[in-house]
Amino acid sequence: MESQAMRVDGNALAGTLGEIFVPEMTTARVACGGCGKTEPIGAEYAYMRAPGFVLRCCHCEEVLFVLAQTGSRHVLGIGRARSLEVSESP
Repeated sequence: MESQAMRVDGNALAGTLGEIFVPEMTTARVACGGCGKTEPIGAEYAYMRAPGFVLRCCHCEEVLFVLAQTGSRHVLGIGRARSLEVSESP
């Protein structure tokens, strides 16, 4: 019963997610669920294939996530990324 009292719909995250994904993303750090290493996104291996990208760990080549763009939509598929850390801009 307690968890239902705390539950709201996903719209509650919209403002925070908007703040997170606006900063400079090349310095965001992603942790690999395969090998456990954490690196800035800019250090990972990115493969470009239409209509999107695949980001792989530079240590073990595990797929971290897939980003596709079709028209005005962006779809982010989370692979083995364990976490994504984004710092506020100075």
